[in-house]
Amino acid sequence: MISEHDQRRLSKAIHEAEKGTAGEIVVVLARQASAYRAIPALLGLFVALVVPWPLIWFTSLGPSRIFLIQLIVAFVLNFVLAWPQIHLALIPGSIKRARAHEAALREFASHGLSRTQGRTGVLIYVAAAEHYAEIIADIGVADRAGPAVWRDIIAELIEAIRQDRPGDGLILAVQRAGAILAQHAPPQTHDANELPNKVVIL
Repeated sequence: MISEHDQRRLSKAIHEAEKGTAGEIVVVLARQASAYRAIPALLGLFVALVVPWPLIWFTSLGPSRIFLIQLIVAFVLNFVLAWPQIHLALIPGSIKRARAHEAALREFASHGLSRTQGRTGVLIYVAAAEHYAEIIADIGVADRAGPAVWRDIIAELIEAIRQDRPGDGLILAVQRAGAILAQHAPPQTHDANELPNKVVIL
């Protein structure tokens, strides 16, 4: 994730970016978008169900021995696959991306970005374990700016994370998002800061 120093820098960057716009920017950093508990458990149970057949065909072991081996295999696999580094490697990339996208949508809704005045909220979401980053912009600004603009910001952010500069990458993403909001959602007469400027760490 990012250091406390970078969190303070990022909060300040959000505050500065929002000075020039009526929009709101929220940054959410998640260590992992989903627990994926079901998939490792199902894999362990599937292997445990397959194990008895070669033992029945190619050995003279009795049913009680085979059942005991099956239980041991199920227990060991569930224990081993519970390790995050192992079971995350077994999850297909498409599932990880889908879960991370769903988590980003939940965060967008839960932090009130869909309820801002003028519908100009922007979420910058990063899921570290999934190596996933996304920007979700509300309807008040998304269509005006166009999807290519947000993709460019995400590409720069991902490159900074790869270079082990997540703090700098996030600050640049906030500044770029702020510039887009300033262009398409300029400040109004009685603007209020509707959402906190702190970084949300999950």
